[in-house]
Amino acid sequence: MPKITEVKLDLAERSYSIHIGKSLLENALDYIPADLRDTLSDRKVFILYDKNVYPYVQVLDEALAGKAQDIKTYAVKGGEPSKSYNVFQECLDWLLENKVNRQSILIAVGGGVVGDLGGFVASVAMRGIPYIQVPTTLLSQVDSSVGGKTGINTNQGKNLVGSFYQPKAVICDIGTLGTLPERELKSGYAEVVKYGLINDLPFFEWLEENGEKVLALEEEALTHAIKTSCEAKASIVAEDEYEGGTRALLNLGHTFGHALEAAAGYDGRLLHGEGVSIGMLMAFDLSMKMGLCPQEDISRLEAHLTKCNMLTKANEIKPNLKHSAEDLLELMQGDKKMLGAKIGFILTHGIGQAFQTTDVNEEDVVKVVKNSLEGF
Repeated sequence: MPKITEVKLDLAERSYSIHIGKSLLENALDYIPADLRDTLSDRKVFILYDKNVYPYVQVLDEALAGKAQDIKTYAVKGGEPSKSYNVFQECLDWLLENKVNRQSILIAVGGGVVGDLGGFVASVAMRGIPYIQVPTTLLSQVDSSVGGKTGINTNQGKNLVGSFYQPKAVICDIGTLGTLPERELKSGYAEVVKYGLINDLPFFEWLEENGEKVLALEEEALTHAIKTSCEAKASIVAEDEYEGGTRALLNLGHTFGHALEAAAGYDGRLLHGEGVSIGMLMAFDLSMKMGLCPQEDISRLEAHLTKCNMLTKANEIKPNLKHSAEDLLELMQGDKKMLGAKIGFILTHGIGQAFQTTDVNEEDVVKVVKNSLEGF
């Protein structure tokens, strides 16, 4: 048996385990909760997947074949355009045409796009069917597959339509990361860095020493980074499942990042984690301008991101955005993180000291965004 690391997310009757290790897909039955595993022969299994990860679907299909008698598969294109009303409806039509019922199981195999889409589909099909996340990117393994936030994008912004709906299990086979493009790895690594910046200075210090090992997929470092990230998110979600308080801290860098993604039109020039990478530095810059955060911590964050060859400024997005700082502020005002009539920002008193606030001068926000757009 492969060496497995397990992280538990404690949500009473909705609790579940996150399994981390190599060769998990070959033994997928071992990581499906017993109540589902023991009744697989009586259930329809629907596998929704990113067409780029079909080889992993084949492995999963073979692992389930001995127990599950009725397995249906459906592929969607990778990338943010698949998180749309149209693809959402296509997935629901697929389930309904194949006689989905409340005992059916949906398994989402792929990155954050398929995980978010699949979770949302599962949450509304028959008013909710059980689903399992099989994340195949670093970003989805450390962030989007954990915590039950599902959804799709709209013309007005990212993840504005969705639901909170917890999976029954998360199976993180780190072997799937071996075929991931370097750019996708770095995108996911931004979310790893985020956990250190929120409330774990020792983890950020560890990343300063070991981040390049994580990106090189060295097994020990990679497993530690994923485990620590999942533990951090599980702890926050267990305390605040529906983002009424502390869970908002997980949005560090996202208010800026989502605006950048919307401005880029989800056209592939800016990955989610790249927007978060730029956005985290913007959040630190805004905190410094407000007298909350020392310049030393901004320099330290920028140095680490630069060392890992990650995006740090909006002017690094190619082709360049045609939007002004004021345009981006308007996009932020349409974001779901609005608190009343004000934008909710995650700012910081320094590395490991994030907090939420709406007490922000919009002129300072515009200055920070303009500096990033111009590369200052």
